[in-house]
Amino acid sequence: MIAHQTPIRLSDGRELIYFDATEGLDRTAVDRRGLEPTSVFSEMRLDPVTDEWVVIASHRQGRTHLPTTADCPLCPTTDGNLTEIPAAEYDVVVFENRFSSLSQQVPDVEPFVGGDALYRRRPGVGRCEVVCFSDDHDASFVDLKPDRVRLIVDAWADRTDALSALSGVEQVFPFENRGEEIGVTLRHPHGQIYGYPFVTPRTERMLASARRHRERTGGNLFVDILRAEQAAGERIVARNEHWTAFVPAAPRWPVEIHLYPNRRVLDLRELDEAQRDDFATLYLDVLARMDALYGVPMPYISAWHQAPVLTGHDDAYLHLQLFSVRRAVDKLKYLAGSESGMGVFVNDIIPERMAARLRESRR
Repeated sequence: MIAHQTPIRLSDGRELIYFDATEGLDRTAVDRRGLEPTSVFSEMRLDPVTDEWVVIASHRQGRTHLPTTADCPLCPTTDGNLTEIPAAEYDVVVFENRFSSLSQQVPDVEPFVGGDALYRRRPGVGRCEVVCFSDDHDASFVDLKPDRVRLIVDAWADRTDALSALSGVEQVFPFENRGEEIGVTLRHPHGQIYGYPFVTPRTERMLASARRHRERTGGNLFVDILRAEQAAGERIVARNEHWTAFVPAAPRWPVEIHLYPNRRVLDLRELDEAQRDDFATLYLDVLARMDALYGVPMPYISAWHQAPVLTGHDDAYLHLQLFSVRRAVDKLKYLAGSESGMGVFVNDIIPERMAARLRESRR
């Protein structure tokens, strides 16, 4: 499958790229909104206690919040609603976020907050993109056809390559948030891609664990986890020739599923044609099982873990983490004192039982 790309510029100068399954579609429509160039103020401040960077982006306070369907900025443009996408229809679209947390055009900042060397800061250099999965406002990812998911995988891989090449970007993170229960502010089916100017704390911690495992055993941690899950079988939710989906042995979330390619790759760019095809069918199957679990649409976060741009290549293993805050049909898991204050998660559901329930679930 070849994704046909057409890049254009929106009226404020931001880049937009159409990814189409069919060649030769008319993508000459222009953005008629006449927007002023975007002004992004983003800085990163280092927390000296945790040694972690915090992004501060004050311009995002006024971003779009739960607009009506008629005012959705991710739908195709009509005469009554001039949106982020000028075309009257589209397959998959990627564009620079208008309310970006990180940008290639941010002002420089003084290296220390208030001149105190204890509090370091840097410009929020990076890039944030929006990925629209469909022009159907009422669809969800689970409603897509496998060939559309395959097109999305190609778009993710292409943007991983493009963002990895940007100056200052050290990690590329594609993800999707679904459901107002976990903070979605736009209901249209979409995800995002962040190009961070540092390796995120979660990734650093995982790679440190993987490095210690390699030094101790000589093996790759993720390869060994996948082998153990396939041997045990009781936590596997679904699998096909090229992918395995399983509930981890120590999940933090009520519903948590990891999808591993059966052959190790570092990032989305390295997936071959068969792996991309098989991911589309398995992922749709897993999403359908999640929705069937309680008979209501499952709010979730879908997070790709891939190798950083410059480091960790000896130990990284591309995989997808899919999790939900829903713990019952009418109950959500909120991060309480132990989770928020100490980072120690308490899960009410036995993972082996959740895996069995997901295997039995049918949409």
